[in-house]
Amino acid sequence: MATSRILGPDGQPIKMPDLQEPQTARLAHLQRELQTHPTRGLTPSRLAKILDAAETGELTAQFELFEDMEEKDGHIAAEMGKRRRACVLDWDVVPPEGADAAEKKLAAQLGELLMEIPDFEDMVFDLTDAIGKGYACLEIEWHRVEGYWVPKTITHRPQSWFTLHRGYRQEMRLRSNNTVDGVMGDPLQPFGWITHVHKAKSGYLERAALFRQLVWTYLFKNYSVGDLAEFLEIYGIPLRLGKYPANASEKEKATLLRALASIGHNAAGIIPDGMLLEFKDAATGDPKAFELMISWCERNQSKVILGGTLTSGADGQASTNALGNVHNEVRKDLRDGDIRQANTTLTRDLVFAVASLNGLAPGGLRRLPQFRLKAQEREDLKVFAESLPRLIDYGIHPPVAWAHEKLGIPMAQGNEPVLMPPQRVPAIPPMAAATAWHPGFAAATTRPPQAAAAPPQAAMAPQLAAAARAPAAAWVEQIRALVEQAASLEEIRDGLAALSPDMTLDQYAAAMAEALAAAQLAGRYEVLQEAAGNG
Repeated sequence: MATSRILGPDGQPIKMPDLQEPQTARLAHLQRELQTHPTRGLTPSRLAKILDAAETGELTAQFELFEDMEEKDGHIAAEMGKRRRACVLDWDVVPPEGADAAEKKLAAQLGELLMEIPDFEDMVFDLTDAIGKGYACLEIEWHRVEGYWVPKTITHRPQSWFTLHRGYRQEMRLRSNNTVDGVMGDPLQPFGWITHVHKAKSGYLERAALFRQLVWTYLFKNYSVGDLAEFLEIYGIPLRLGKYPANASEKEKATLLRALASIGHNAAGIIPDGMLLEFKDAATGDPKAFELMISWCERNQSKVILGGTLTSGADGQASTNALGNVHNEVRKDLRDGDIRQANTTLTRDLVFAVASLNGLAPGGLRRLPQFRLKAQEREDLKVFAESLPRLIDYGIHPPVAWAHEKLGIPMAQGNEPVLMPPQRVPAIPPMAAATAWHPGFAAATTRPPQAAAAPPQAAMAPQLAAAARAPAAAWVEQIRALVEQAASLEEIRDGLAALSPDMTLDQYAAAMAEALAAAQLAGRYEVLQEAAGNG
């Protein structure tokens, strides 16, 4: 079988033909197996035997039990669904810390290749099956697309197909009669699997599954539900008595009994003449003990799965919005922990595999781009827009990428069009402009010393005049001089074209207004000077 120069995670050359055929295709006995459904007739002693067997390496019954629990207990299914779906988020492939241009380009290229994987979100959901059962194994089938190796399918395989070998490091293998390196089972094929291990607690993997903490409450709840059903059957339906004559035959007695049963379910029936039916009042009883036990089991299950109870249901008494928010923060911590573990697995088993097979991992795992599920909560746009300018004024200068990440706004790529604020030409008050650019006008408008004191707002005039100077000040001065020197409108037109051919019509208009105002006011000042005899 042809080998490749590409090295697998174990450092050995991989066999390229193995990539195009799923490893489990050669283990048909696993696909023909039928589950035994150990929850049928489950008792405390039988449950203890299943758990003990798992610790000795017989894992099949334990994982079949976990499957039944998730299928038959609606509360467990709902709570696990909340936790698992919280991990199905937008994702990205990010370059390593301190990445150069080549590493950033590599991350973008790997992200594009992963986009080729069909039903990627479903794959992430399947990966989270490890949260409850300890581990999840997804088999990869590869194919080539435009010269690149990319996954064709990524398929979840039942946990009961695998066995765990205890050693220096616990090894996961496919169940088979083969012995490799003195260990029973087939080693997992390099680049053929995504093996996600989720640690709900420390210890051996067969004991670290979250469902191990739920099995007893599941059993107690099953007993309570069965007892409640029996209670309702006994105390919820009135007792029916049938009376037959002393000389009744066995056939007549059987007929009466069938009539009683029929009346109980169908509310209708017939009996022979001479026989009597009598209905007694239903016996009294209190089902609250069973309901209390069921409720306790479900609260315990919610605590184990979500870290609290107020994010899953409210009792109308102790449950408040404030407490619910606190519990929801705990749930976010669990989600963030689940995401961190998933990111590590997908970087190691998926990103590294795609990069290695396509020659995109020059630095190996050390400088490999990282897979990231985006769990960042988006900030409130209004609050962010109000607070960020103040923080910048105080000397805090965060990177632009940080603001985009906080707000969930993508950054523009290349020459991609972006939204821009509308262009505005700052308006310069004519009086301020003339005061600033023509000293004579300032002298003409100065209040005489004997005049009454100016109102407070007048003291702000110099500041306003200085602040009103726009970038177009130079244009205004040039245009004012042009207007004063021109003898006709044609000279003004030609002069404007020569001054700044890049000016927009709006800029021309604003500058012309300011220049004409300044020229007019300067003329008025000269007239006043002549009238006063100073000309």
